[in-house]
Amino acid sequence: MPQIILKKLVIIGVGLIGGSFACALRKADAVGHISGIGRGRENMQRALERGIIDEIADSSQSALSDADFVLLAMPVGQTETIMKQIAPHLQHDTIVCDAGSTKRDTVAAARNYLGKNLRNFVPGHPIAGAEHSGVLAAQADLYTDKHVILTPIEETSAEAIEKSVVLWQACGAKVSQMGIDEHDEILAATSHLPHILAFALMNHLRNSTDRPEDLLRFAGSGFRDFTRIASSSPEMWRDICLANRDALMKQMAAYQDELNHLQNILKNGDKAGLEQAFFKARSMREDWLKRNE
Repeated sequence: MPQIILKKLVIIGVGLIGGSFACALRKADAVGHISGIGRGRENMQRALERGIIDEIADSSQSALSDADFVLLAMPVGQTETIMKQIAPHLQHDTIVCDAGSTKRDTVAAARNYLGKNLRNFVPGHPIAGAEHSGVLAAQADLYTDKHVILTPIEETSAEAIEKSVVLWQACGAKVSQMGIDEHDEILAATSHLPHILAFALMNHLRNSTDRPEDLLRFAGSGFRDFTRIASSSPEMWRDICLANRDALMKQMAAYQDELNHLQNILKNGDKAGLEQAFFKARSMREDWLKRNE
């Protein structure tokens, strides 16, 4: 892969996703200067001390001066506000890419505010992360062998797409492209629904007894694996679920139908039906694991 050197990268939201992007590009010697913008001064200071960024920007105007590439890595609920703030200060050749888990709302905000800079806007979503957030969770290898989905719109230029692809590949990612509607439908099923389920299970246990700790005292590794993502950022997942609520509610309804089906099998004492349902689920998961080895 030809090495690309960015003279100046701007990260808006220097947490796990934005910080890891910065770390990966620095490790690949693909960036010269990294400017960071964020709400929490303490978090930004940690990013500076760890060498993830080279400066804490005083304003969007100063950060975006001479910027080659901007990554929007803040919670998706802030997207519209940030787009409005940065739009007047973007140069004609500055590429803007986002890392949000929803795309329809992001594209709508971009079309509202970016104007002529839409040609340089590349919506994106790295399928990578962890239950921990903040810059202390950032790691240079977070995107290694992980999928990054780009969802360019009709206004996006080929040059902006090409440069975004090469930068994500420099982070070690496997890059693919799809439409925004397809992206949001897929992520509702494979990411947003599992998070809703993990949060719901923990709330169910909390509300089912006056002493939920008595239940959790005997929880094993399977419970820990299933509920790991319930440790994720409530703010971030609030925004994601609301932004993609139509697709998510559709998936929740379908999942409820599946639960009702299993409930009827249990009610009827259908041993063969229950085993068949479990077997189909196991087979699907094993096939998925084999394809992703």
